[in-house]
Parts: sequence; C-alpha cells; structure tokens
Amino acid sequence: MSGWRVMAGWFATGTVVYGGLLAGLYLFQRQLLYHPSTSVPDIAAAGVPEMRPVALAAADGIDLLAWYRPAQPGGKLLIYFHGNAGHIGHRGYKARPYLVAGHGMLLVSWRGFGGNAGKPSERGLMLDARAALEFAVRAGVAPKDIVLYGESLGSGPAVILAAESAASGSKLGAVVLEAPYTSMADLAQHHYFYVPARHLLADKFEAAARVAEIAAPLFVVHGERDRTVPVQFGRALFDAAREPKQAAWLPQAEHNDLYDHGAAEAVLKFLDGLPR
Repeated sequence: MSGWRVMAGWFATGTVVYGGLLAGLYLFQRQLLYHPSTSVPDIAAAGVPEMRPVALAAADGIDLLAWYRPAQPGGKLLIYFHGNAGHIGHRGYKARPYLVAGHGMLLVSWRGFGGNAGKPSERGLMLDARAALEFAVRAGVAPKDIVLYGESLGSGPAVILAAESAASGSKLGAVVLEAPYTSMADLAQHHYFYVPARHLLADKFEAAARVAEIAAPLFVVHGERDRTVPVQFGRALFDAAREPKQAAWLPQAEHNDLYDHGAAEAVLKFLDGLPR
C-alpha cells in the first residue's frame, strides 16, 4: 500500500505542476508572444532619412507612429507590418532596397511598440493594420499600387487585411509574406507540443483560413533553416493560397537573416513583374 501512496503522491504533485504550467502559459501568453521595444525609434539612426514620421489613427482612438515616403512614379507603396520584437527602427535596412528602387514605404509601428500607447493583441493589431491601409488610401494611393508586406507575426494581419480588402471589392496590388505561418495556434502548438497550446491561445491569427480569399498576387519568402517559424508553415500557407502566387525558399536562410540571403532581390524581382 505504501508504494501506491507514493505513486499517488507523485501523480498529485505532477498534476499540480502541470496545471501551474498551463495557468502560467495562459496568463502570460501575450508576454511570450510580443516582445516590443518601447523606445522611440530614430529615422536617421535607422538609415532611412528620406522618410518622415506620420501618425495613424486606429479606430479605438490610439495614435500610432509610422514612417512614410511616397513611391516615385511607377513604383508601389509597401505597407510594412513588422514582427513580434523590436520596433520599426530595426527595419530600416529592410526598407532601404525598396526606397532605392523607387518604391514607397509605410513602416507601421504596432500599438505597444516604439513608444506607442496600448498593448498588442490580435484585435488591436488588426485595428492598426486597417488604420495603415486607410492612411494610404487617404493619401491618394490607388489600391492597385499598394503592396501589403507582412514580416513573421505581421504576415497574419497582412493576410487577413488582404482578405478583407478583396471581400470589399478593393483589389490590392500584391501581398508579400516574409517567414509566414498558417496560424499562430499552429505555431504555438509546434513549439509547446507538451501542452494543448492551440486551445490556450487568445491571438490565433488564422492566416491559412483566409489566404485563399486574397485576390492579389502573392509572394512568399522563407528560409529553409528557420527554426522560429519552420518553413513547413510557409509552404502550407503558400499551398492554401490561390494563383497567382510565387515563392522563394532560401536554402541557407534562418528566421532573421533572410536579407543576408537574397530576400530583397527576390521581392524586388516579384515587384518588377507586377502590372504598372
């Protein structure tokens, strides 16, 4: 009997520990998902002095910092939704090739990032993304000249916003996704396989469920050595999308070094093939 009591004790302890783990993951999930830098970024230090700061007004009253430069004649405007860490100042080197090529750029800083008020969430980020598109339209940019660019976490809002635009009858110029995922729930389950992560997650960003609704040309670029968002997720999202679509699977690239392995060149080639 004493052996059974020991086993029962260990089982009870394990249950308590596992329950505590689940509770911790649930309560602190947004701290695990979002890693903002709260410092205000500097345009000159980011290497994009030709851009200027603008304010985006989200529908819930939060003002967002963004950096903007219009496209030169014949260029597209890229609305850039960044990933889950840092701020837009850390993306200046990514904006540089497109600015040099004559494209415009709207670098969007999420709520809670880069000195912005608010806290990030799926609902909040979608309000931010919609505010960015509304800014571009109010600035006189035709939808056909707008390219939604989603980096990692930002790929989910880019897909959902593009699907919403198609449903409203507004056809965008293109969608570019860098290291995208099928859904944040799928990705969480991959990394936290020992718990029912997909059922705990509040911010699911169900990109694969919406990607076939996109009516614009799609381009996916993903590193085959990516361990943060493994390439299998990008391939699955690409497979779920409808034509026209193109992809660049970079064999030597990981998650944060895509621009060291030809990502900008691949995206620029795709943009060059779009209708003017």
